[in-house]
This record gives sequence, structure tokens and C-alpha cells, in this order.
Amino acid sequence: MPRYFLELAYKGTAYHGFQIQDNAATIQLAIEKALFTLFKVDIDLTGSSRTDAGVHALQNYFHFDTDLVITNKHLYNLNAILPEDIAVKSIKQVADTAHCRFDAVARSYYYYIYQQKNPFLKDRGWFYPYELDISLLQQAAAILKNHTDFTSFAKRNTQVFTHNCTILISEWSIAADQQYIYHVQANRFLRGMVRGLVGTMLKVGRGQLSLDDFEKIILAKDCTKADFSTPPQGLFLAKVIYP
Repeated sequence: MPRYFLELAYKGTAYHGFQIQDNAATIQLAIEKALFTLFKVDIDLTGSSRTDAGVHALQNYFHFDTDLVITNKHLYNLNAILPEDIAVKSIKQVADTAHCRFDAVARSYYYYIYQQKNPFLKDRGWFYPYELDISLLQQAAAILKNHTDFTSFAKRNTQVFTHNCTILISEWSIAADQQYIYHVQANRFLRGMVRGLVGTMLKVGRGQLSLDDFEKIILAKDCTKADFSTPPQGLFLAKVIYP
């Protein structure tokens, strides 16, 4: 049966995450309902990258199998059915063995922080009105690339075979509107990892932790040492990268 990759973007504010859950609004549920409305058949979706409640995505994927012939007209119709905070960007036929989760070689995230109260950013960033040292943030971000075991930055009860991740990009920047932006790209991420990294690095940027303290947290392999208080609305899954 032919397999398709469905590429989408969404604002996660109104949803309890990406993957389907009982009695909760999720991105997967919205897409499956829209597909049923359009095609009058149930289509089971497999997701690429889970995002938590309130987290956004500039790019994410599902894959599904169907004998239906899908055209650009269906893409237009599907977007007309979906709510305004979800957009399907493309639906493309792929190899029958392609897998949107396991075939991904890397994922890229951005986290946005703004320091002046702005009602237009409140659900797309974290209002963090504290003085930050960008040099210390950059140094902390660079330290991460020297390590592979991120047990300290995985939330409790994360059931994975390994906590090893290879970080390919880890850097902070300041945008023209004084937003602090953290960009991280890795071959894989653990549950809560990006928010844990951001929250802990901000303590370095404020002078509450030294760079040595930060590295000790990494080496401790203890998630109680990291700061996971970072709220979800500043986090964006930016890109899922395939060979």
C-alpha cells in the first residue's frame, strides 16, 4: 500500500501535545478528524516527533498508508477543514518502507525568550525580565557539545534505552527585538531535554551557576540537578531532518 509523508506546522497553545491521548485535544486527533471528514475513511497516523502541551512546531511529520489518490486539491481542502492553528504544508508519496520517526537523522529546536513585556509574544516565548550575560550563555551552550550523556536533562520516568545524544548545534543569539534565542540540533532528544537545558543555562547567564557548576550537573547524570521550570510556549520544533 502506498505510503505518504504529511508535513505540518502548528501553534500548540490550545493542544495537550502532539500524540493522541484519551479525552484531550491533540494535533494528531485534529489531523485524523480532518482526514476522516475529507475522505470518509479512518486513516491511522504515525508521528515523527512528539511535542508537549503548549509547544509549537514550524515543521513536523506524520506518515500513513492509503490506496487513496491524493492531489494538491486535497491539500487545499484539508487545510480548509483544519482549525487556524494547524497547517498542512505538503503530502508526498514516499517509499513504502519510509518511516517519519526512525528515518530522521536529526531534529532542530529553537527556544525564544523576551525581556520586555509584549502581549504579542506571550504565547510564543518566555517573558524573562532578568539581566543575562550572552557570553556566559554561549560558553555554556558550547560545553554541551563536549558531552553525549544527557541523563541530567531527561525528565523522571523517561523510558529509553539510552540517554546518549549527539548535539550538532548549540548556540545562543540575540535578535533585533532583543529576544534571546537558543538553537539546538541533535540526532535525538530526551523528554523535556531542551527545556531542561534552557532553564539550567539561564542560571549560568544570570550568574547563579558557574560554568564549572553547569558541567558538574551534566556529569552528575541526575535530573534533580537541572532546572525544568522553563514553560512550553517558548519552544518550537523547527525542523525534522531526513537523509
